[in-house]
This record gives sequence, structure tokens and C-alpha cells, in this order.
Amino acid sequence: MHIAFAASECVPFSKTGGLADVVGALPGALAALGHQVTVYVPRYRQTKLADAQKAVRSITIPFDDRYRFCSVLAGGNNSGVRYYFVEYPPFFDRDALYGTSAGDYSDNAERFALFSRAVLEASKILGVPQIFHCHDWQSALIPLLLRTQYAEDPAFREVGTVFTIHNMGYQGLFPPDILPLLTLPWDLFTIAKMEFFGQVNFLKGALAYSDFVTTVSKKYAQEIQTAEFGFGLEGVLRDRSATLAGILNGVDYKEWSPQTDKFIAANFSPSDLSGKAKCKQDLLSVFGMPNADTKIPVIGIVSRFAAQKGFDLIAQVMDRLAREELIMVVLGNGDKVYEEMFVRLSRQFPHKIALKIAYDNVIAHKIEAGSDMFLMPSRYEPCGLNQIYSLKYGTVPVVRATGGLDDTIEHWNSRTGKGTGFKFSDYTGEALLMTIREALRAFQDPTSWQALMRTGMMKDFSWNASAREYVKVYERVRQLQAAPLATI
Repeated sequence: MHIAFAASECVPFSKTGGLADVVGALPGALAALGHQVTVYVPRYRQTKLADAQKAVRSITIPFDDRYRFCSVLAGGNNSGVRYYFVEYPPFFDRDALYGTSAGDYSDNAERFALFSRAVLEASKILGVPQIFHCHDWQSALIPLLLRTQYAEDPAFREVGTVFTIHNMGYQGLFPPDILPLLTLPWDLFTIAKMEFFGQVNFLKGALAYSDFVTTVSKKYAQEIQTAEFGFGLEGVLRDRSATLAGILNGVDYKEWSPQTDKFIAANFSPSDLSGKAKCKQDLLSVFGMPNADTKIPVIGIVSRFAAQKGFDLIAQVMDRLAREELIMVVLGNGDKVYEEMFVRLSRQFPHKIALKIAYDNVIAHKIEAGSDMFLMPSRYEPCGLNQIYSLKYGTVPVVRATGGLDDTIEHWNSRTGKGTGFKFSDYTGEALLMTIREALRAFQDPTSWQALMRTGMMKDFSWNASAREYVKVYERVRQLQAAPLATI
């Protein structure tokens, strides 16, 4: 089967979050199962290509104001996956992918409409897939275009679409006058299609027109059908429940394993944990605390700074957390309010919180390897990957029981010796504080703690099982595509 991925980011070429990790790993797992896989992403300023060749010299993209002309670069073949990059410097040669700390780029609708149309046009030259697998609002126009403006195109007659929601909190909302600018008809601006409280909603358009919808954990697939987590689209998702599935993200253990990690001070394994102590010392040095007592538990955070991540709970209880024997190391960037919050807390508690405002892959690996615990108090978390990385590194997760965090972490029971981490349900500072204190008490028993570490390290969340689940979805979509033909 030929599957074409369309997404706004993909490691190692571009990244702001977990979407990039998924698009970087799932195609390889599908190729390993014998499928032909193509990946389309924009060519950003941060995209480093060693020897890119022009695969398509010019593609004409219509806009209401004027035509725009983009090209497609071939990025080579890696692990059986072929990569293509849509190049249009006026839209993509920028410092960031989606916006700055001041807000989103004002022309994001145009940027990703161009990307979506370019993917469709390029595929007619480079190879039309049997399935377009699209990810988040940035590629949401692809299934919509296929069933509307491209509906009569014979090249796409037997093409199916799968759309994956990585985060319901980001939907691609724009004013109605964006439709004529993108040469989209006004009849899309209805409550059954793209209209959303007076705005145009790209994500909703994909939900209306995709053959099948997936999201990134079973729990999140249930949650997004409720008012609390559906961000206004819960009714649409309930209507789609027969063609909606949650498939847990896997992780790439070639990239995230303490036994082979090239970024950490020492490698270690479940049978030999001695290297973790060296990683902890190295981590404390990186964060400017080389003389800190290594017997004190270190809690790591690697995250995009956003409201969904639950950092307001930390602010609520930090004065009491600071009385505990712990050190918190924090790496991330994002919303200005949370950057400023962590700066304020690190100045107020300099011996308790060490902070680096950045995205740094090397330091992220060091935090996973050198921390004793990893904190994810998310308000909601579709899947989460860092808690899965943490398990592999013997870094015990402390999480809120939501979405993929709830699916992947089992609360530790010291009496039975079962469990992989610590969870709390109520979204309150008190619940977070109680759970961290429970983890700190457990840390005081080295024998029990090492058993907990090893239990997590033995878990397997590789992509193989998840890739097979996606193949089942693709096969179901192909059956849906064939069904109308069978009735003629």
C-alpha cells in the first residue's frame, strides 16, 4: 500500500512538539511492514537538507489576489521512506514555524493552504498514494479539497483519507473572508462543514470530509467527545464515533534509549544502573548546580510552555514544594506568561529551580537520563511522549491522569510492587503537591525505587504495534472507498 503523510513538521527536519516525533517515526515503522511511504512537509528555514534536488520545478497555486509558484524538493530516502519538501520562501523561510511569542503569523491560513494544494499537485507527478494521512489543522485542507474541488479529478478517484488529531486545542481558526482569498467556495461556510461560531475552522473541515479520524491515545479519543476536552467540536466527533479511533503513539527507541544515547554522560540499562548517577551529576552541572547533593531527588520538565501543560499548578504550590528536599530542572519555551512565571520562580527559589528557556534536544536527553522523576501535570495531554521516554530512562513519571498519560502510566503500589509512576486526577495544586510528596517518600527506599525504575524501563512502547493498528485503519478506508463501486 502507498501511504502519503502530509504534516507541518517532522524530525529531524523541523520540530516544535510531539507531532514532529510521530511524523518522523511512524512512516519508518510502516515501511518496515512492507508499505510504500512518502512524507510531505514544508521546507522551513530550520530545515537542513544536505543535497536536496528539485523534484518538481514549479507548481501553480491559485489565490484570489494572485497566483503563487512553489517548488518541491526531494529530500532523499531514509529507512524506506521518501521525503519531499514544499519550498516557498515568502511563506516558510522564517525564524519560527507558526509564529512568534507575540502570536501566530497573520498569514498562516495562506501558508498552509498553499502547502496542502502543493501536496496534491505534487503527488500527481511524484506518485498518487492510496491513502493520504494528514495531521492537524495545517494539512486539514487536503481531505476537504479532495472531496470538493478535486472530486472530479480522475487521479484521486480511489484515494482515501485518514486525519489524525494530535491536539484539539489547535484548530486553525480564521475570519470568514479567508475563504475567497484561498479560492474556496462560500458553501463551505455552514455549520455542517467549516463554520465555527462565525469563523472558518480548518480542523472542522477535515472532520467533515476525512474518511477516518484518529487521535493519539484511546483515552483522548473518549475525552474529545466531551465538552471538557472537545473545544466546541465534541458534537461533531460524537457524530463520527463509528469512524474515530484512538491509537497510542509509539516512540523511536533508536533515538530514545539510555543504552545507546549519544547525548548523555554515561549509558546504562535495567541490569546496570550505575551510569544514571553520572548522568545526574552531568545534568546538575549543565544547569549550573555542580555542587548540589546528588542524593537529593531531581525532578525534570521538558515541555512547550502552554496553558494545557498544567504549569499554573506548580505556581500554586511552589512555596510549599520549595520546603521539600528536591531540585527541579526545567527546559522549554513558548507562551510569554509561562516563560516569565518560571523565570520568577527560579529567581525566588534559586536552589530549588534551575531553568533554561530554549528548545535544546541535547539537554532534553540529559534531563531524561539524569532526573529521578519527570513531571507532567497537564490539564490535558492527547498522548504525551516524554513520559514514555522517561520510563525507558528509569526516570519515574509524575503525571495527571488524562489522555495518553493515563493510558501509559500505572500508579505505583509499593505493597504489590506493581506500577510505573505516580498519577493524580483532580486538576488542583493540592492534588499535585500530594502526589509529588508521595513520590518523594517512595524515593527514600532505594530498593523499592530501583524496582519501580526497572519496571518502567522494561515497558515497550515502540511503534511496531501502533503501526499495525494504523494499517488496519488504512485497510478499512480502502474498503470504504471500494464500497460505492461495489454497489454500482
